[in-house]
Amino acid sequence: SPHTSLISTLSLFLGTTLTISSNHWITAWMGLEINTLAIIPLISKSHHPRAIEASIKYFLTQAAASTIILFSSTINAWSTGQWDITQLTHPTACSLLTSAIAMKLGLAPFHFWFPEVLQGSPLITALLLSTAMKFPPVAIFLLTSNSLNPTLLTTMAIMSVALGGWMGLNQTQVRKILAFSSIAHLGWMTSIIIFNPKLALLTFYMYILITTAIFLSVNTTNSLSLSAVMMSWTKTPPLNAALMLTLLSLAGLPPLSGFLPKWLITQELTKQEMAATATIIALLSLLSLFFYLRLTYYSTITMSPNATNHMKLWRPSKPMAPAIAILMTLSSTLL
Repeated sequence: SPHTSLISTLSLFLGTTLTISSNHWITAWMGLEINTLAIIPLISKSHHPRAIEASIKYFLTQAAASTIILFSSTINAWSTGQWDITQLTHPTACSLLTSAIAMKLGLAPFHFWFPEVLQGSPLITALLLSTAMKFPPVAIFLLTSNSLNPTLLTTMAIMSVALGGWMGLNQTQVRKILAFSSIAHLGWMTSIIIFNPKLALLTFYMYILITTAIFLSVNTTNSLSLSAVMMSWTKTPPLNAALMLTLLSLAGLPPLSGFLPKWLITQELTKQEMAATATIIALLSLLSLFFYLRLTYYSTITMSPNATNHMKLWRPSKPMAPAIAILMTLSSTLL
């Protein structure tokens, strides 16, 4: 129903704005809760058992994370008398908050829900989950970045980049591959958030730009698995050629835009005398490069040998074509 989708979309905007603009822990928590409740109808819209399962998993993890955020802010207020987000000083509260935000974002080791939820959602909802729903937690991370625990964050960053690359190797579903790529990118972002919050935000924006381009183009050709990606060149060949560049940009190859955050993060980590961390995450991102290359190989180089079984789209309607064109151009040329 149009009313339901309108209310859900408006609530998403409201929740995100509320969290991003709040100074008080309770309003930030309220924004996160509104967001969670607004996205659930969009996940379970198809009434498929997998979609229902995804929405329940999503609800439980987000509710647990919100509770931990509330708990950490209460502990902090109890010891310091401060409800201000930027005044987080109690060490236990800091550690609790870091793990709660990691759970909200799907950073390793709290990443298990994310690929499953993405796999159960429609493509546009999966796009929202990978991009818009990560805004509020990232905003809280940025506001509290001066009081977070560096060791914990660096450990989670390395684990996320490793798991995002390693677990994506064996996937055949496009949404799951994009979920693991998201985990790896958020790992890169987390590694730098204490030393240079603006650079972390830049990384996040680049990730959103490139991921949106990929999700919209995959949605145009309706390719949900690698075998469908293999067939998709018959529908819109130019789109597939552009998708190849966008995927390589997400992998972080120069001279494409996706190389920019990786280059700057490696430089910043080396300045902070964390050359070992920089080397480890740079080497671990080679794992994710492998599955991006496999996606590009399937989408543009492999010609499918057998006759296709699914219906061909003849002159497909392209309402999103201008958006895809702009996003893909930006995700290849911004370096």
